[in-house]
Amino acid sequence: MNIEGLDYNTQREQLVLPEYGREIQKMVDHALTLPTKEERQACAESIIATMSILFPQGYDAIDLEHKLWDHLAIMSNFQLDIDYPFDVSEAIKAATKPQHVGYTSSHIPVRHYGKLLFDTFEKLKNMPEGEERDALVRLTANQMKRALVEWGHGAADNERVASDLAAFTNGKIQLDLDTFKFEKLPAKEPEKKRKKK
Repeated sequence: MNIEGLDYNTQREQLVLPEYGREIQKMVDHALTLPTKEERQACAESIIATMSILFPQGYDAIDLEHKLWDHLAIMSNFQLDIDYPFDVSEAIKAATKPQHVGYTSSHIPVRHYGKLLFDTFEKLKNMPEGEERDALVRLTANQMKRALVEWGHGAADNERVASDLAAFTNGKIQLDLDTFKFEKLPAKEPEKKRKKK
């Protein structure tokens, strides 16, 4: 939808440093068009003065001024030909975006159990019978029951835990619910009502 006379920010050029706003960016763009170095220098100093008014909080004055000059260089895409009072070559590091962090693409069939429990299921599939496997089964089953309660899947159902454990270990682990004892889960404390001030 393009209505004559209306100018939306979504239709405008994206700001380099949005925290300074579009008017400061326009001032920087104007400084780039000035013909003489003296005019550009005077314009840059007035832009820095305006930028410092926007952030009056108690930064160290030297540090703040250096940051502002760095930001001016970034906003001008390092094209503003003036005599900077500080070395702005380090501003290039601040202007570069960090490399994208990739996420693991491991598939977890049931999210409320989480990746660690599924790693444990894999381990249980290959463990030989014995005390160590029994201890790990006990820990795993109790953690599964806690996960069901924490994720709000109703009351912790022992049959569901036994069924899921058998399913995710390809039938290798079968809990005998007549003999297996789950740990008692602590009762949830009722939330206290906040006092109105």
